[in-house]
Amino acid sequence: MQQRTGELVIGTRGRGLVDITRPLREWLAEQGISTGLLTIWCQHTSASLIVQENASPEVRTDLETFLARLVPDGGRERYRHHEEGEDDMPAHIRAVLTSVQLSIPVLDGSLALGTWQAVYLYEHRLRAHRRRLLLHLLGDG
Repeated sequence: MQQRTGELVIGTRGRGLVDITRPLREWLAEQGISTGLLTIWCQHTSASLIVQENASPEVRTDLETFLARLVPDGGRERYRHHEEGEDDMPAHIRAVLTSVQLSIPVLDGSLALGTWQAVYLYEHRLRAHRRRLLLHLLGDG
């Protein structure tokens, strides 16, 4: 059994989904592990990680529309915590509703994603950020 650790820093353009499947695959290819488990950890409280369909952009639009209705932006009139703006507390709530950690099986040196699946960093703040993701791979070469 072997372990590898790494880090990805992902730039976002503001609220929305950033496909991180390619950088994850590139990092995995360098590790020399063919069977195992990759854990991805987002070190932020206003961004998250999801696995979702990668074929239709409407899926990503519909997800954002749904979350905007479920967790609307708002300042003092809606939330007590608003120090960093009207999107501050909603970003924290969105991160709670999604996840800051994913575990993905590795088979034959590849992420065991389904045909239409991709891994996304979900930025919940309105402005651009640089998000740090920690990677932990456990497996056999």
